[in-house]
Amino acid sequence: MGDGHCLKDMVPFLGMVTVEATNVVLNVLFKSATSRGMSVYVFIVYSYAVATLILFPLLFIFNRKRLLLPPFKFSLLCKICSLGFIGFLSEIVAYKGIDYSSPTLASAIGNLTPALTFMLAIFFRMEKLALRSLSSWAKITGTIASISGALIVVLYKGLQLTSTSPPLQFIAFLQPVNSPQMKWIIGGLLLVAEDLLVSIWYIVQAQVMEAYPEELVVVFLSNLCLTIISAPVCLIAEKSLSAWRVEFDIALAAIAFSAFWGSAFGVVVPTWVVRLKGPVYVAMFNPLSIVIATAMGVMFLGDILYLGSILGAIVISIGFYIVTWGKAKEETIEDFGVGSLESLSDSKIPLLLSCQSEV
Repeated sequence: MGDGHCLKDMVPFLGMVTVEATNVVLNVLFKSATSRGMSVYVFIVYSYAVATLILFPLLFIFNRKRLLLPPFKFSLLCKICSLGFIGFLSEIVAYKGIDYSSPTLASAIGNLTPALTFMLAIFFRMEKLALRSLSSWAKITGTIASISGALIVVLYKGLQLTSTSPPLQFIAFLQPVNSPQMKWIIGGLLLVAEDLLVSIWYIVQAQVMEAYPEELVVVFLSNLCLTIISAPVCLIAEKSLSAWRVEFDIALAAIAFSAFWGSAFGVVVPTWVVRLKGPVYVAMFNPLSIVIATAMGVMFLGDILYLGSILGAIVISIGFYIVTWGKAKEETIEDFGVGSLESLSDSKIPLLLSCQSEV
């Protein structure tokens, strides 16, 4: 009884806490490496090339359903290639956004994804909006709250809680482009754009998984496409040959950590927890990354903690949970009499939930 309880409750809990902490560690490593001169373009190409090499043998180890899968079609291959292209764009804007701002801002704005996905799903008529439904109003309210929180984080700093320098209030737009205030705004806008791309990536990925329900194969092929697309583009963007020589320092650690995290641990653990506890359980841990990123940013990167960042992160987290609750309520009603909330985890959910580590 004791071992079964531990497996069902404690191990998934510790696993998801580790997932969120590791995501933040990756962002902090990247920020530290770029502050020491590592190119964003070099990081993306090397990390995904290594991740693809790591994934290749895993296909033969874990892919036991090869003979049961439908054959590949050209349209399916095009969609997988589009996953790689969208993933590449999201990587560029995400890491540029972190470079301009901080891992804390990235973790806070990252919780916009459910709200943006909901908006895009309505736009593409993949989601029905029933104004008489409590779940629909919950998703609308949560979306508004999430966007409002993002605006607070990006445009309002407020008191500096970890510094004795004069406090900043609302950020003025008439600032030099290279000023810290404008870099913060640009970084925030890039991170919002990254979340929008991730939401589009979700929608395309859902279509791919419906046609070809094998996570590892899709992840491997999309990583391969991303590597092939990014290599020539990044070589053109980063012309300095010396930048492509990686020393045994923080840059190599960031690349290796990203490759392993994106291809192995970051996919396996959320997939296992979703199948054991359900997708809503996994989603509940997302705002935890804000707390971890704030602590690590202040301790290891010397980031200044602002009141606006805390207030905005709280509002975003509230919006995130409201959207998640609305979606869970809607799916529970749809599945009433069929199964519990845990039955919501179908073949496409695990990969969708692990996309933050891939993108």
